[in-house]
Amino acid sequence: MGKRVLLIQGHPDQAPGHLCRSLEEAYARGVREGGHALRRIDVGALDFPLLRSQHDWEHGALPAGLQQAQDDILWSQHIVFFFPLWLGDMPAILKGFLEQVARPGFAFSAEGKNPFARKGLKGRSGRLVVTMGMPAIVYRVYFRAHSVKSLRRNVLGFVGIAPVGDTLIGMTGNLKPRVAARWLDRMQALGRGAV
Repeated sequence: MGKRVLLIQGHPDQAPGHLCRSLEEAYARGVREGGHALRRIDVGALDFPLLRSQHDWEHGALPAGLQQAQDDILWSQHIVFFFPLWLGDMPAILKGFLEQVARPGFAFSAEGKNPFARKGLKGRSGRLVVTMGMPAIVYRVYFRAHSVKSLRRNVLGFVGIAPVGDTLIGMTGNLKPRVAARWLDRMQALGRGAV
């Protein structure tokens, strides 16, 4: 029996032709070939407000359009995020999505006096697929992949999603077709193995 795999597309632009969308599609093909169950969320197609206060985050109602996203996250065993690196981090809409869905009582909850004791999404693994204009090695070595490490530790690890692998794809504005094809093949293979 395969895994329950959730793909979260974090590219805000709905126009076709973005590498992030092609990578997601290749991963999805692999998931189906591997006999895994598949669900998908396209964050850029969702309509939700940004959180503006701690009170809203802790006590406000989850926007109706995000209830299915929370249901899909609970259903999943492996979550893969696809997004471009914008100004050194994930696009704002993906951050806003994570702030909305990873609320107290869902993603974590209190135990005794510790308000963050129970990690509500434990038992799930993840992968971050990040595209960027700079060489991936420069981002990894010089910039120390700071935003990917932060997302892995401060968001996903905080709510119990581990282990989390990453695939960093650089120089996306200049990818030769044969190089792009290799990345798509790699995504498809990762999807088959659901890793």
